[in-house]
Amino acid sequence: MSPAEQSPPARREQPPGWSEELLPGFEQHLLVEKGRSPHTVRAYLGDLRSLQSYLAESGVHTIDEVRLADLRGWLGSQGQAGASRSTVSRRAAAAKTFFRWARRQGHLSVDPALRLVAPGRDAHLPGVLRQSQASQLMGLAAVAADDEDPVRVRDRAMVELLYASGMRVGELTGLDVDDVDLAQGTARVLGKGDKERIVPFGAPAAGALRQWLDTARPTLVTATSGPALFLGRRGRRVDQRQVRSALQDLLAHLPDTPPMGPHGLRHSAATHLLEGGADLRTVQEVLGHASLATTQIYTHVSVERLRTAYQQAHPRA
Repeated sequence: MSPAEQSPPARREQPPGWSEELLPGFEQHLLVEKGRSPHTVRAYLGDLRSLQSYLAESGVHTIDEVRLADLRGWLGSQGQAGASRSTVSRRAAAAKTFFRWARRQGHLSVDPALRLVAPGRDAHLPGVLRQSQASQLMGLAAVAADDEDPVRVRDRAMVELLYASGMRVGELTGLDVDDVDLAQGTARVLGKGDKERIVPFGAPAAGALRQWLDTARPTLVTATSGPALFLGRRGRRVDQRQVRSALQDLLAHLPDTPPMGPHGLRHSAATHLLEGGADLRTVQEVLGHASLATTQIYTHVSVERLRTAYQQAHPRA
């Protein structure tokens, strides 16, 4: 047989790429099977596109070429570029989750991220209000609601509930009217991973919610409002941006408060619970943390406050 008649050598099929073939399936895995929030999914996909870009510049273009050393080099480059330890830790988690999924789907024979170790997260928390500042904030919200403007009444109820329950702002905006039991002082929230939990709140939050439900919300309801607990002026469910804006407008009138958003009220609630004698397990349940280690970071805040107060007050500090 002449060379011209010989069959050409079998062409090696290239493994699938990432952005065109694998990432859409991975996105569905995160949303449907893992129950991750849209925010987390966007972050993970962005992390993986960053990894793909880094590897392409290093001459790695297919998934089966990726090695542990490549992943370590990528994380190292993130730190050198100024990314925080928390960001690097999340990107490592994104890579580990992706390659584990790809291995289970049969796209890989070996998981290169199996021994990838992420740096510990920063034990840094955003600004936390002192208990006196939190009281002043709630008082200011109540005064602002005295004019019975429905949005100001709503803002008071949102701020009171955020601080009283320690819920996430996304959990707050997702609440429906039936999720709140004023008689029992509890709210049913849907947290990360679609995990439902019951959180308590006290009499001040219950009073603010009753005012909102009885006198203010009915004036904003439209045919499209649905069961949403908190509404905007056009009758639609509030979003996280509106909650942040409402809180920052109130904080602007209080001197010496740290820069913070709605998540700062969650941190403040956790810190004040611990300062008041609540145990870590209780705070973990209230906040909806999957791991007690996540809750333990709040003990550092309390200890630091204790140390500061001691140094300021003790004659031999």
